[in-house]
Amino acid sequence: MFKKILIANRGEIAVRIIRACKEWGIATVAIHSDVDRDSMHVRLADESICVGPHQPTQSYLNIPAIMSAIELTGSEAVHPGYGFLSENFEFAKILEENNIKFIGPSSNLIKMMGDKIEAKKVAKQYGLPVIEGSDGGINDIHEAKKISQKVGFPLLIKASGGGGGKGMKIVNKIDEFENLFLLAKQEAKKFFGNDEVYIEKFFQNPRHIEVQVLSGKNRTVHLHERDCSVQRRHQKLIEETPSPVLNNSIREDLFNKTVSMVSQIGYEGAGTVEFIYEDGMFYFLEMNTRVQVEHPVTEMVTGIDIIKEQIWIAYSGNTALKQSDINPRGHAIECRINAEDPSNNFQPSPGKIGMCHQPSGFRTRVDGSIYQGYKITPYYDSMICKVITHGRNREEAIQRMLRSLDEFVIEGITTTIDLHKILLNNKKFIKSDFNVSWLDKEKVI
Repeated sequence: MFKKILIANRGEIAVRIIRACKEWGIATVAIHSDVDRDSMHVRLADESICVGPHQPTQSYLNIPAIMSAIELTGSEAVHPGYGFLSENFEFAKILEENNIKFIGPSSNLIKMMGDKIEAKKVAKQYGLPVIEGSDGGINDIHEAKKISQKVGFPLLIKASGGGGGKGMKIVNKIDEFENLFLLAKQEAKKFFGNDEVYIEKFFQNPRHIEVQVLSGKNRTVHLHERDCSVQRRHQKLIEETPSPVLNNSIREDLFNKTVSMVSQIGYEGAGTVEFIYEDGMFYFLEMNTRVQVEHPVTEMVTGIDIIKEQIWIAYSGNTALKQSDINPRGHAIECRINAEDPSNNFQPSPGKIGMCHQPSGFRTRVDGSIYQGYKITPYYDSMICKVITHGRNREEAIQRMLRSLDEFVIEGITTTIDLHKILLNNKKFIKSDFNVSWLDKEKVI
């Protein structure tokens, strides 16, 4: 097994990776910015090294500084977590060229599946249903208008290299098209350095379903699906497994086609294939070539440590799991807790944490990196932890989550804990009568 792994990330995911490494007996190196010296991941790691000031471009995205940290500490492998450099094919390629193991797929696969247009072509080639739209990126407004009339309205204009709702515009009629097309291109350039956009059909009432996979040279297995349809402005708030809306026939078809594609492209590592699901049909959306924020719900129902499996595949090239080993039981729910003020348009709420009491109890898990006296800075993502509960069924998982959130005390900052209680008590959530547009269309919060 690897002797030492550098974690190229921060916050709760860095803590999660460090814990998995310790269970393997692997030494860990934490990188941090100047404002993260007192972070939990720095305290838990065997070694730590500062890679720059608080600006992400000068620290957590600073490839030369991270490569220096790898050399100085003698690290054999790098786990990128999610976000930051986790899907940066150039970083993965540099590691490959320097014989440092990137705990993830090859740089070529990251590049291929990270380009949404190319990924759509690959999915179609290997038998996954794709959303109707343009075959590639579009720059010419006249060509774009022709395609829009063929696809029909409403439609989506999306940044080729984007995500999280940035560079994405919904167009309801032709009169709006030109202005929104140009705005999408501007946003794409601003956030991703690439103004290429594409067009696809817009679904009015879709669910967001994703399939977790683990793949090695020997085989590809799926760890069933997650439903991530409770979203606000394309940002996930609550995730669960299994999906309350899929039947076994649709589920098996989804799994078989996903595993076939992932296997045929030669993927190695943990990954997630995401789909839009509406009216009994599913359509390929994208593939994330990394661990997901919501991976703990899958771990809760399967009993499989996805991070440890990632590390084993990176080391051995194979997955130790067979499909028959994966038998999910019960239902799991995850709530993302953010340092935000829902009453003030979800403005970030940095500050020093006062009293902090985290929930515990039967089948309750908290993945986080906060503690009493810790200072939340305004420089990074506002998610501070995740609460995950497991029950024999969906109703029990919801009740266990409500109990857990009632126990959670975080003083000194404003959080989204109370917001999650509102959502979990909502009749539509309880009946699973919602889709990705629910919170944006209705005055739930």
